[in-house]
Amino acid sequence: MKKRGQGSQLYNFFPKKRRGQVWVETVIYTLIALVMIGLILTFIRPRITEIQDKLVLQQSISMLNNINNVVLALSEGGSGNKRRLDLDMKAGSLDIDGANDRIVFNINSHYQFSEYGKDVDYGALVVHTEPLNDLSITNMTLNYSGKYNITYKGKDAMKTITAASTPYTLFISNKGNNGGTNPNMDFELG
Repeated sequence: MKKRGQGSQLYNFFPKKRRGQVWVETVIYTLIALVMIGLILTFIRPRITEIQDKLVLQQSISMLNNINNVVLALSEGGSGNKRRLDLDMKAGSLDIDGANDRIVFNINSHYQFSEYGKDVDYGALVVHTEPLNDLSITNMTLNYSGKYNITYKGKDAMKTITAASTPYTLFISNKGNNGGTNPNMDFELG
C-alpha cells in the first residue's frame, strides 16, 4: 500500500528540476549545432562557388574551341559553306567584334583562371584575367585579324550574346573573299 503523497516511481525518477534542465541542454546543443553548421557553410560555400565558376570557364573554352574549329573547317571548304553551332551559355557574354576581327568571351567569376594582368596563350585562345574586388574578370579571345574578315549579318559590327537559360543557334558562313585578301566569315543568330 502506498503512503499518501509518494506518487509513482517514474515521477520520482525525473523530478521537476531535472526535466527543466534536459530542455535547456537540448536547446543549447541545438544552438551549438546550428552555429557549427553556419560556420562550415561560411567556409565551404565560397569554395563551391569557385569550383562552379571554374567549370563555366572550362565549358567556355570548349565553346570557343568549337567556334574556332567551325571557322577553320569553313575556310578549308571554300566559299558558300555554312555551319550551325549550338551555344549553351549559362554565364558571361560573347562578343562578335567585326571591326577588330575577333571573338571575345567575357566573364566575372570567383575563380582566377590565369595570372593577373598577363596574356596567356591557351591553344588558339588568348586569356587575360584582371582583379575586381573579390572577383576576377576573365577575357578569352579568338583573334582572326589578318586571317579572316569577321562580320555579323554582313556588317563589321559588334554583336554581344549574353547568358541565357536556353541554347542559342549560331550560323557561321564562309562568304568568300568579297574583293579582299582574307575570307569573310559571317556570323548570325538563328
